[in-house]
Amino acid sequence: MEEVELPKLENDQKSYAGIPEAVFLDDVEQFMKDSGNEESVEKVLKNFDEQHNKYRFMEYNMISRRRRLRQQIPDLTKNLEMIKILREQTDDQETQFLLSEQVFVKTTMPPTKTVCLWLGANVMLEYPLDEAEELLRLNKKSAEVNLRCLEHDQEFLRDQITTTEVNMARVHNYDVKKRQAKKASGDEKP
Repeated sequence: MEEVELPKLENDQKSYAGIPEAVFLDDVEQFMKDSGNEESVEKVLKNFDEQHNKYRFMEYNMISRRRRLRQQIPDLTKNLEMIKILREQTDDQETQFLLSEQVFVKTTMPPTKTVCLWLGANVMLEYPLDEAEELLRLNKKSAEVNLRCLEHDQEFLRDQITTTEVNMARVHNYDVKKRQAKKASGDEKP
């Protein structure tokens, strides 16, 4: 697969899918004061956990989309190769095709100038070889660009997941230190 150029992102965008950016907490104490949750660390952790779960859900969807695209690109390449073979065919050719699971049928295939392509949603259309080749090339290029965009978004999403996990750990550590300081000063009752 040749290198595919990614489309340009808009000025304020960092992902193609519009994934919200996780903000790194430089100063946890200041964040807790600013957010008004100084006493409710559980509420802040719950919000971070909710954000983390959303990122994980997005990651799961991206992984399945990536798997489909990685499967689709070789299929499109094989289809393009088949069109090339059909274009070069001058006389009848004997072949086998899949009828159902593990069942093949022998047939004789005459030279043809058209092919039928599945478009999805139980729709099949007959195309001349040139049009079919053009459509398959466009679909392949589009799938390659989508795959590259998806890979870019997955990298960005991994960074957001890591940032969220670090923020959760920092807020938890802040709470532990705060409790230890209270205990050391004798403010906390057993």
